[in-house]
Amino acid sequence: MKLKLGMTGMDGQTQAALTEAFLAANQASGNRFELTSADHLDAEFVVVDMDSLYGPMSFMQLHNAGKHVIGYTQATRTQSDSRLAKPLDHGEFANLLGMLADQRGARPVVEEPEPAPATVAPPVAQEDVAALEPQSLGGATPAPAPDSHLPPSPAVAASVPHPTPEPEPVAVNVAPEPARLPTLADWLAPGALKGAVAFQRGEGPELRIHADRREYQGPAGLKPLIAYFDAPVAEHELRPLKDADWQSGQSQPLARLVWLAGLLAGNGRVIAGLPDHAHYQLTKWPQTEREYPKHFRIATAMMKGPATVEQIAEAASVPAADVADFVNANLATGFAAASVDGASVPAPGVLGALRG
Repeated sequence: MKLKLGMTGMDGQTQAALTEAFLAANQASGNRFELTSADHLDAEFVVVDMDSLYGPMSFMQLHNAGKHVIGYTQATRTQSDSRLAKPLDHGEFANLLGMLADQRGARPVVEEPEPAPATVAPPVAQEDVAALEPQSLGGATPAPAPDSHLPPSPAVAASVPHPTPEPEPVAVNVAPEPARLPTLADWLAPGALKGAVAFQRGEGPELRIHADRREYQGPAGLKPLIAYFDAPVAEHELRPLKDADWQSGQSQPLARLVWLAGLLAGNGRVIAGLPDHAHYQLTKWPQTEREYPKHFRIATAMMKGPATVEQIAEAASVPAADVADFVNANLATGFAAASVDGASVPAPGVLGALRG
């Protein structure tokens, strides 16, 4: 059975070029993969354009779903499980597919030629049969030997099953997946916005963001803004503001919103794409929110030294999911550091994008 590979988080032109390259690379590496449908539910591997606006969010969703993400990127390091460099090298693509297939134990698929159709011998005339029969000896005609090469009768020939040629494989054109709208977390990343904008949804509070000043104006607490991070936010929903409108309010550091975006990003799991034995530590004391009283105990435990999520949870007497969310929030704001086997690693993916 072939392994399944999908593509997402990219524009149609990029996906078309990658699809064409995949067909050649797959054949060169043993034809052990096939492209999946647009939903990627059955895909073991998914290629994500990490340099696009929607790439980091696609990575986060696929990583949480347990998919092996292949990051298509110009960066020399990526948080994805594997890396496919830009500009695309067809030989590198083939080598990567071969390596991934070998890790899963998938053997090369040899395309066997179609079997030739069996020929049915024509009926033999009675006079031809008579000519083939041995001469009578002493008036008796000997019975034919068991290995006689006489052609079968038409009735017998018709009853012999013949292999049915397999149909030619049909090439399937995978339609490019429509680009996803960014979320509020995407708009908080440095460089995503310019100037001041206002955002409000339904009966929720008005949220004002000044990207150049890295400040925001809104409610004193953070929990009233949680719903704003649940759904995509189109650019037209961000209303431009004049400087006079901005100066009429009291500003807060945008880092608080970035912290909240990181807190909500993982749904109880560290989304940095790091192994379970990764260690985390606070590099400086963060501003803990009164709305999250458990965070004070988590911060106290993380200040003692590098530890895994489970070790921090045990020391703080809180669920591991709360620790994972707190780790995400502080990796996004730069108050926490991660390490694997004693070597520090940067905050990748959406956390790295938020941190800038």
